[in-house]
Amino acid sequence: MYIYLIHNLIFMALLVIVRHGQSVWNQKNLFTGWADVALTHLGEQEAQHSGMVLKPYHFDFAFTSVLKRAINTLEIMQQEMKTHLPVIKSEALNERNYGELQGLNKGETGLKYGVAQLMLWRRSFTEIPPKGESLENTYHRVIPYYEKEILPKLSEGKNVLIVAHGNSLRALMMYLENISSEEIANVDLMTGAPKLYEFSPKMKLLKSEYIKLT
Repeated sequence: MYIYLIHNLIFMALLVIVRHGQSVWNQKNLFTGWADVALTHLGEQEAQHSGMVLKPYHFDFAFTSVLKRAINTLEIMQQEMKTHLPVIKSEALNERNYGELQGLNKGETGLKYGVAQLMLWRRSFTEIPPKGESLENTYHRVIPYYEKEILPKLSEGKNVLIVAHGNSLRALMMYLENISSEEIANVDLMTGAPKLYEFSPKMKLLKSEYIKLT
């Protein structure tokens, strides 16, 4: 029994996901998507805070998108954590592509097309913005990448940090937490707020919770 508990302790894997800090287009209430915009000063502070929160944790690998707001968030976090992780960047973890909505003000878009249509574009699982992606489309690129590149590392007992975007991470949350396509409309992920997932050696989800600074 004692040996079994030690075995579980050694091989228990941790995954932490972090949405990038506030970007300049978040601040302006614009649809961002694949537009490669920078962090605001507040966004940099949020990244620094995330690093402070995660100082007590050990990670073996970090994954991020190819967009600089996520990459820069991870860089600031690592500086605060005083660590230098192997970083894997992939377009598969990019934000949802909002197509022709990118760069448009969300409030003005609601006035033009109606609040109901705006909310469908923003929160629906299946609704596709003009020339863009639905959350479902995003799910079908994020999850295969997770299963191929990230899950094997967790299965080996490695701890993984993912710094990405609101919708790419919401897609992953659906998969990890068994959230339905209806329920996900009410689920959000705050900028710069680390969320921890703890798995058993057989990759059963044991815990999911936001990590607070203690």
